[in-house]
Amino acid sequence: MQNSFLSNTVMSKVVQYLQTPAFRKNLIAAFVAIICLFLAVYVGLKIYTKHDESIAVPKIKGLHINAAIQALEDAGLEYQIDSVYQMDAKPGLVIEQDPEQGFHVKSGRTIYLTIITQVAPEVSFPNIKDKTLIEATAILKNHNLKIGDTSYVADIARDIVLDAQFAGQSIRNGRMIPKGSRIDLVLGNGLGANEVEIPNLIGLPLNEAKFALTGAGLGLGTVTYDPNVTDTTTAVISVQSPGIEKGLTSLGAKIDVTLSLTAPTSTTGTPGGTTTPKPQGNPTPVNPPAAKPAVPAKTTTNNPPAKATNTTPPAGQKKENKSNSLGF
Repeated sequence: MQNSFLSNTVMSKVVQYLQTPAFRKNLIAAFVAIICLFLAVYVGLKIYTKHDESIAVPKIKGLHINAAIQALEDAGLEYQIDSVYQMDAKPGLVIEQDPEQGFHVKSGRTIYLTIITQVAPEVSFPNIKDKTLIEATAILKNHNLKIGDTSYVADIARDIVLDAQFAGQSIRNGRMIPKGSRIDLVLGNGLGANEVEIPNLIGLPLNEAKFALTGAGLGLGTVTYDPNVTDTTTAVISVQSPGIEKGLTSLGAKIDVTLSLTAPTSTTGTPGGTTTPKPQGNPTPVNPPAAKPAVPAKTTTNNPPAKATNTTPPAGQKKENKSNSLGF
């Protein structure tokens, strides 16, 4: 009973207070304070965030970093730069921007830029010596290096890397050089530095000439035939280039030959076994003219009897001839 009485008394006092002018004044003041606080926060945020104020991001991609920075500063924007390396790209070139061109941002917004580094990073030079040109090209490409000039020197190994040069000097394995550097290569030409004596092929048939060239470490070059050659199996070499007068030539060099019916007479005695067919195929040598005088002598002695028999039809003359022959 006592508790219910106390609660009723408190409630009656609260009701009486709510009906007083002081409460109404305090309530109105609190409401006004809340509204003022809301307005202050709204206006303050609008000013702080620059509501309804935006700037279109200018085009930065493709510009040099200096021009890009100037454009961002003129627009009232901040920037942050990151760099990467790309071979064959212009150093300092802006290749990426975030946000993109035309995006509306607040003034002071940070624009993130990616540029090509102006100082190329270094890479360790790989081992490419004694590699083929194809292998060396692939290795250099994997290390972001380029092939510069290629030169050939006399060596038996063809297209094998004998030396690598950077900036005109030989470079050792493991040396640090900038990416994208050009490497000059010195390759072997496959001919070698050794020289061999040129064999004499004059008077030899083609198959024997091939055998002689193989034994000397040389190769057969261009083969041409004289227009008079009808049977290639009987033709012999009449001209070779280079000739024996040159003396020596590089190992593996090619010898061009020309085949004719006969070889020059000045070299008939050099290659053995090939000089005997020449008098048979050529009627102009010295021996055949020696036989010709004998042939006319026989024909002149035989012709008069033939003429006598044709021009003396009488039988008396025939008998005289017989008797003269018997008497002689």
